[in-house]
Amino acid sequence: LELPNLLVIKKSGERELFDRQKLARGIYRAFENRPVPADEIETVIAEIERKARGLDLGEIPSRKLGQIVMNELLSKDDVAYVRFASVYRSFTSLESFEKELQKLKKHHN
Repeated sequence: LELPNLLVIKKSGERELFDRQKLARGIYRAFENRPVPADEIETVIAEIERKARGLDLGEIPSRKLGQIVMNELLSKDDVAYVRFASVYRSFTSLESFEKELQKLKKHHN
């Protein structure tokens, strides 16, 4: 079964094919040295891809894909979430990092 192409619209407006391997590298990096088994990480990756393709748009803004990733990581592992968020949101100051940590704390309360 071959899945239809999914295009990712980057911030620059450029379109590129969805690359599951690129997604997996970023997710595995976020989970590095975390107590989450590889099969659970693969499940997270599959769920992200399923949700992205489930929009049935044929293309997805990178911003939307990033939000799907962050939502999945938030439900799985706080540290992986913060690691991904720090790259995805390009924290430029300690204050922006602290804001993200505050959101995480609110999510748990």
